[in-house]
Amino acid sequence: MRIVIGGQLGKQEIEQCIRSLNLPGVEVEILDDMQATMDIQSGRADYYLGACLTGGGGALAMAIALLGYGKCRALTEADEATIKAALDAGVKAFGFTPQLTSQVVPLLVGEMAGRK
Repeated sequence: MRIVIGGQLGKQEIEQCIRSLNLPGVEVEILDDMQATMDIQSGRADYYLGACLTGGGGALAMAIALLGYGKCRALTEADEATIKAALDAGVKAFGFTPQLTSQVVPLLVGEMAGRK
């Protein structure tokens, strides 16, 4: 499973959080928003994560423009049911605030990895 990181803030922190999970088969790469979204669109990556001050603006703007709103979700809390429902609905791009990284990323990536 390949996760690309875009967004405006905290890219390195998101990457470090994912790597610290030590999940087998999980690859992670920091890209600019356009390339990250195009990798999702083309199938070269499975999921996009990004952070910004609101969790839905700069984190997801390019993803919403290229993938459509239905494939994107801003997360406002680390809620397992919300994350599962979003993944069940086919969401591929997730945005959140940098303050939520340590709570959201382990839940989100753990659930993603369990589906691959």
